[in-house]
Amino acid sequence: MRRLTAKLLRALLLCLLPAAAAAQSPCRDMAFEGASYTICTVQAGDDLRLFQTAPDGSPYGTFDRVNDALAASGQTLGFAMNAGMYHPDRAPVGLMVENGQSRAGLVTAAGPGNFGLLPNGVFCIATRFSVTESRRFASDAPACRFATQSGPMLVIDGALHPRFLPDSDSRHIRNGVGVGAGGNIAMFAISNTRVSFHQFARLFRDGLGLPDALYLDGSISRLYAPAMKRFDRGYPMGPIVGLVTPAG
Repeated sequence: MRRLTAKLLRALLLCLLPAAAAAQSPCRDMAFEGASYTICTVQAGDDLRLFQTAPDGSPYGTFDRVNDALAASGQTLGFAMNAGMYHPDRAPVGLMVENGQSRAGLVTAAGPGNFGLLPNGVFCIATRFSVTESRRFASDAPACRFATQSGPMLVIDGALHPRFLPDSDSRHIRNGVGVGAGGNIAMFAISNTRVSFHQFARLFRDGLGLPDALYLDGSISRLYAPAMKRFDRGYPMGPIVGLVTPAG
């Protein structure tokens, strides 16, 4: 009887461990309007960073390289995802500020592709978070410790981007970031199924209740979420956003 009880206790503990790990994870799965998403939430004061340039001067490119660099200071990634569009050499297409250093300048002109579908915007990490339309950012730029420009905007002051079509058949895996609660909360989302821009924007506005949100990228979108045992693989990336936590 004692042996049986001990086995039952061990089995119960093993069942509880995944739930405990999930409770500690900054990320969670969410269904909205029939589509599946993973949402990762950070708060002002969390150690959220953008990673572009590795110590040797080359782009980090992968989650593994970021983790290798953080390991030297006893840190690791709590979660990470790609954080904006980039050129073939993995240099950022628009504004990039990395730990106070400007890596690329702001682009305010319309252009081809999703990035140039104005309005586009800038995600800024300072004492709080913000998502700001690019031309507004140019006229009154906050002091960002980290910043990345991408496009299009998904939600602008509670309104969906005016070019999005409710019945669009252009569907892809997509990821983005939204800000709420006066800049105290940032929520990153990646779709686990193919969705349209209109669907994705509604997730941020109607599903997450965020008044401002920015598209980060599409078919290359990937997530690293170790507490969820999720390690998306693919070709090297440009900018990466990640929550830094103590290792172990």
